Amino acid sequence: MIALLGVVKFTPGGGRLWAMTANPPHVTEFDPDSADAQPEGSVEALIARVEAEVRELQFPGFSLDDSLNLGLLLVELGKERALPIAIDITKGEQVLFHVALPGATPDNEHWIRAKQRTAARYEVPSLLVGLRGRLGGGRIEDNAWFDQSRYAAHGGAFPVYVTGVGAVATVTVSGLPQLQDHDLVVEALRDILGSALAD
Repeated sequence: MIALLGVVKFTPGGGRLWAMTANPPHVTEFDPDSADAQPEGSVEALIARVEAEVRELQFPGFSLDDSLNLGLLLVELGKERALPIAIDITKGEQVLFHVALPGATPDNEHWIRAKQRTAARYEVPSLLVGLRGRLGGGRIEDNAWFDQSRYAAHGGAFPVYVTGVGAVATVTVSGLPQLQDHDLVVEALRDILGSALAD
């Protein structure tokens, strides 16, 4: 495995492919799950990466068939890699797709809802909400106004953006460390968007 500039992308066979990003090569990726000291500039670099993903992942449209295809792709990736995940695609109050794969637990349902609410409320990936909250050295959860019983600023929920419209739905994965949840969603969105643009 060769590290180009720090972003892991999982290949369909379950291996890892490192993709290039705008992150400087000297910056190690921020680990939002670690309590250890993080390299200087790493949170800013990860924020820049997620913001670039938001700009990149703009769909020409998003139908119920697209939702089904996205959900089934996530199921396929999860099963190929034996990932203990729950998957959800929601549009407003309507659940478009929802499944739990072997190994997922009832706790994943709570995380799905909390991350989905966060991405829907702020119209950005739930990981980005949490990362931006860390810029001042704290966490968004440290603020009394952030209701942790309803929201979770952890990676894994990503709005589905339609060009010229904005966020129209949210796709969420729960069951892995939050950065891996996020990366799996991004991988699937890239695949579905690539197919949509090829048609």
